[in-house]
Amino acid sequence: MLDPKFLEDISGKISALIAKTPAADIEKNLRALLTAQFAKLDLVTREDFEIQKELLARAQARLAQLEARLAELESQRKAG
Repeated sequence: MLDPKFLEDISGKISALIAKTPAADIEKNLRALLTAQFAKLDLVTREDFEIQKELLARAQARLAQLEARLAELESQRKAG
């Protein structure tokens, strides 16, 4: 659900900031904390979002076709 590259980028930046400190566990703990917090946000990747956006567009187009067909059939029924 989370983009691993995004977490790696944040982790890398934090690592660079604390590389000279004696606290080696800070990075590991902070990464775990960030992962847990992002998981609570129920985020999706851009790729998943774009896929769902395309599926919705297709569904809307199909619905428009079906509505037009239904209107056509109803008008034929009233005329006939």
